[in-house]
Order: sequence, then structure tokens, then C-alpha cells
Amino acid sequence: MATYNKRGYKGKNKGEKEHNIETGSTTAEVFNKLDESASRTEAFVEKNQKYIFVIIGLVAAVVLGYLGYSEFIAKPKQANAMNDMFQAQKYFDQAVNGVEKDSLFTLSLNGGEGKFGMLDIIDEYGGTPAANLANYYAGTAYLRLKDYKKAIEHLNKFSSDDEILAPLAKGNIGDAFVQLNQLDDALDYYEQAAKMRDNDYTTPMYLYKAGTLALELGKAEKALTYFETIKEKYPNASEMDMVEVLLGKAKVLANKY
Repeated sequence: MATYNKRGYKGKNKGEKEHNIETGSTTAEVFNKLDESASRTEAFVEKNQKYIFVIIGLVAAVVLGYLGYSEFIAKPKQANAMNDMFQAQKYFDQAVNGVEKDSLFTLSLNGGEGKFGMLDIIDEYGGTPAANLANYYAGTAYLRLKDYKKAIEHLNKFSSDDEILAPLAKGNIGDAFVQLNQLDDALDYYEQAAKMRDNDYTTPMYLYKAGTLALELGKAEKALTYFETIKEKYPNASEMDMVEVLLGKAKVLANKY
């Protein structure tokens, strides 16, 4: 029977045959190593499967425990805290907008009509967002009641990412330190409050407070910086009514004329 070669087909020479043999040998070696590795892994799993299952079980328990805590404990606890805080918050709002401020702030702190006050919320629901917010209300109430040390204590426990509440808490601490005549501490908190957020309400307010206090402390250049910032960035701020006068005073004291 006749045989033929395809057009363009060339028989393998000796070098190519040797290369193919070497390649096949290398591939076989790789697969053998993979098989050995897989066998060792299987042996390890078989030998230690009890411990592996224990570890997996612990991880699963932690994850499920967190989810269960969040869903069945933390959320209901927060809901209960907010419900119990409703009356205390109402007293606080009435104190801010009403006339019998001291008695209403006291009711906000201690509760009334059989309802919790902010201090009860902090004690009963520690670790919840409601308790955190109650620290803000309690600190502000103590500030209005002129109990400045307790105001600082509670406001320092409050933390927030809120655009307004976060700087207000810092600024209220500054106000408390002013009343305690700890002016350097007050200036530090006013500066923190001014830098925390950039908005048209709290930023110029605390820049202004920082500037006036810096003037009182003989830090004219620092005051000048704060007043110039208000003038340049917040020209519509209510503080602008006094900024021009204080800006001139700061320039004189800082020898900037």
C-alpha cells in the first residue's frame, strides 16, 4: 500500500524527539508532585479533621453570634432605649425653647412622670447609640445648669460623625472651660470644633470664639488668622458683624499695619 507525506510536513528530527521526551518527563514530574501534595493535604485533613471542624464551628459561631446579637439583642435594645428617651428629649427641647429652663433641664437629666431621664438612659442602655446621644444631651444640660465639670465629663463621652452635633459637642466643652477660667483648654476645644467640619454654621462660630479668646490670651497673630478666615470664607456668617472691628484690633496687636 502506498504511503505519502502531507504537503509541508516534515518528520521530527532527533533533537525534537529528545525535546518532546524531556517535556513529557517534566510534565509527568509536575503532576507527580501535585499528586503527592494532594495526598499529603488529604492525609493532613483526615488526621486533623476533628480540629478543623472545631475551628470552622468556632468561626461560624462567632459570625452567627454577632448576627444574632445585632438582630435580636442590639436592635431591640436600641429601639427600647429610644422609646425610653423620648420624654427626656422632650423636656430638653422644652428647656431650650421655654422659660423654666433650669427645672426642665433637670427633668431632662433625671426624668419625670415615671419616665427615664438622660442619666437613666446612659446607665440602662450603655453601649447603644441612644446612650451615646444621651451623653450629648446630659452634657449640654449640665452646661446650662452651670455644672461645668459634669458637662465636660459627659460631652467627652459623646462621639458622632454628624455635621453639626460633632463640632457643637467640642464647642460646648470649650464653653465649659471658659466658665472654669481654663482659657488655654477652652481655646484648644474651640479650635478642634472649628476644624471638625466645614459648614456655614459651626465653623465661623467657633473660629470667632477661638479668635476672641486668642486675643484675650495675647495670641494676636492666631486671632488674626481666624478672623481673616471668617471674612474670606464665610462673609455671610452672623459673626461678620463684629469681625471687622476685631480684625482691626488683631492687626494692631500683631503689628500687621
